[in-house]
Amino acid sequence: MSLFKSFATVGGATMLSRLCGFGRDVMLAAFVGTGPVADAFVVAFRLPNLFRRLFAEGAFNSAFVPLFARSVEEDGEHGARQFAGEIAAALFWTLVVILALAEVFMPLLVHLLAPGYYSDPAKFDLTVLMSRIAFPYLLFMSLLAFISGILNTFQRFLAAAMAPVMLNVVMMAVLAGIGFYGMEPNQTTGVLLVVGVAVAGVVQLAVVAIGMKRLGFSVPIMRPRWTPGVKRLLVLGVPGVIAGGITQINITVGTIIASLESSANSYLYYADRIYQLPLGVVGIAIGVVLLPSLTRQLRSGQEELVYHTQNRSMEFALALTLPAAVALVIIPDTVIAVLFQRGQFTDAAVEQTALALMAFAVGLPAFVLNKVLSPGFFAREDTKTPMYFAAVGMVVNVALSILLFPAFKHVGIAIGTTAAGWVNTSLLAFVLWRRGHFVIDSALMRRIPLLGFASALMGVVVYGGTLVLEPLSASNLFVVRASELVILVAIGLVSFGILVQLTGTVDFRAQLQKLRR
Repeated sequence: MSLFKSFATVGGATMLSRLCGFGRDVMLAAFVGTGPVADAFVVAFRLPNLFRRLFAEGAFNSAFVPLFARSVEEDGEHGARQFAGEIAAALFWTLVVILALAEVFMPLLVHLLAPGYYSDPAKFDLTVLMSRIAFPYLLFMSLLAFISGILNTFQRFLAAAMAPVMLNVVMMAVLAGIGFYGMEPNQTTGVLLVVGVAVAGVVQLAVVAIGMKRLGFSVPIMRPRWTPGVKRLLVLGVPGVIAGGITQINITVGTIIASLESSANSYLYYADRIYQLPLGVVGIAIGVVLLPSLTRQLRSGQEELVYHTQNRSMEFALALTLPAAVALVIIPDTVIAVLFQRGQFTDAAVEQTALALMAFAVGLPAFVLNKVLSPGFFAREDTKTPMYFAAVGMVVNVALSILLFPAFKHVGIAIGTTAAGWVNTSLLAFVLWRRGHFVIDSALMRRIPLLGFASALMGVVVYGGTLVLEPLSASNLFVVRASELVILVAIGLVSFGILVQLTGTVDFRAQLQKLRR
């Protein structure tokens, strides 16, 4: 499967997931709003995801995929099954212990993650209850990450990419029930939401398990043992856990600080959901596809192909994220209003969420480029260097969040996140280039400034469009505001397409010929 076809497969599935996610969040905003139940749900949902990203996705994938690919290459399918069985046993029982401890000490975890809630006993108790119900989601998602690593190594990307869609489908069904029965935001509503999260975890795991069965690959059930494979995974995975821990410290610090301002966690959550659309569609697609691709190319000694893959991936990332970042900076209020302003989501919520979205949008290219650059280290079984740079980013994020919060409230947290993203990405790029593991070719050197120029001019055109369409902004009718957003998006797409064609950044005629073939 070609690199861009793989990007399209994962990106298309991720786009579907994100669109369903927007449907879920539109319903969440309408039926739950930004009050105490919404704040409790954000923390309850974030807790299992925090541990998942800490132990499963980041640390596990960065260590497991290269080792599993090596096992397939050197030991054949039988050896790969044996290795997978050893890792599955160690992962499963580690997660069971973590799950048991978390359920017992959940009040402490909630107090650490959202200390501001402690002053409101009802809100704190609801968050603890909801977190206990949602936490088993960690087990299902971690096993999903394990199976996804196997599927991705064999270039089977679709099942793992489609699994997140199931979360949104289940949650939309739950929210539809809440809306249908006209339930007010209360404890029952919160419990229904987190039960939906746990059920969605089972459904998602089933999707990738079916994908692995169709692949014809099975993982033997084994008792946990200390084997050379487990030891090597641990050696590579510990820096990943630390790096993941640093990333989660960033998120946790933001959550802790935001808990000191009413509704701040909700504002940041909804803003995060918007900028995560381009980040997810582009960044996740690149991250998922690039690591196994680079690992395979390095194993076969194809250094020039490695450089080509990295250059084209960076080009692909910037071509999609630079214009998206510019657009989100220029029309954040229109985007937020159309997607979320209804029911419990007020004008004030739109204004505050839009400010956070602008700050996040500036960091969007950095967040995506991180996904392009990190596989260059992981494919060479170097998980320590990204860990060090993540630590530097954490210091920047924490320092800026604390310094800026008194003056800028939740927007200061978003600014800190963005600054940390640019620092981390810059360090990754510099060291990868310094080691000779990333050689920028002439095509990329020429296209980067042209993409930046085209994106900036597109921003001017879109801003002009907002002035022309300003009368529509005053309307409270959803159809009118949605039409305004559609027109502005169309203006942005058309103007950017014309600009990159005129500057020679992209030859659409050649791309259409490739598409036909």
